[in-house]
Amino acid sequence: MSQRYDCCFASERAVGLGEAAAALRRGELVVLPTDTVYGVGADAFSPAAVCRLLDAKGRGRNMPSPVLVGGPDDLDGLVENLPEQAHRLVDALWPGGLTLVAHHKPSLEWDLGETGGTVALRMPAHPVALDLLNQTGPLAVSSANLTGQPSPQDCDAAHRMLGDTAAVYLDGGPTPADVPSSIVDITATSPVLLRARAISADELRKVAPGLQQR
Repeated sequence: MSQRYDCCFASERAVGLGEAAAALRRGELVVLPTDTVYGVGADAFSPAAVCRLLDAKGRGRNMPSPVLVGGPDDLDGLVENLPEQAHRLVDALWPGGLTLVAHHKPSLEWDLGETGGTVALRMPAHPVALDLLNQTGPLAVSSANLTGQPSPQDCDAAHRMLGDTAAVYLDGGPTPADVPSSIVDITATSPVLLRARAISADELRKVAPGLQQR
């Protein structure tokens, strides 16, 4: 039986965050709000937990999970050779709706799926998500829906789809937007825009003038 905590109340939020962090350490799944939609998270460094996340969504390894981080400093331990334009994008647009695809460090002992040596990273602009990330470190997080179904904007919708496959639900109320993040590939010399959604191409180019579009 999953547990649900109303994070609109400070006392319940504190208990919920502690229970969520403990569940993640046990290799279980947690549903959490972000600034886009609700996500389902797992310990990024537990291959079994990430596999459980993909199975819960009905998703194959060919669709690897992104990773959420609690702050830019986390990039130092995850990413190989972050280019200068990527630093500028992070400084200007994190936390927020920007996902960066980067080469992860080969020494990392994780298995997010068939990534080809890359990882999609984002720092969400949601206080509950950030509080959890600051307790746990980086988490593999994907939208808390069954593959092919709409991404949930509230905890009820997430629970209807995932049920008891998640051990803990952190209810932060409706999410402020249902627009997915914009995605920029920073694995090459010049950044490449893969998807323009939450942040427009024009806004991104103000920070990274060399941005190319696929």
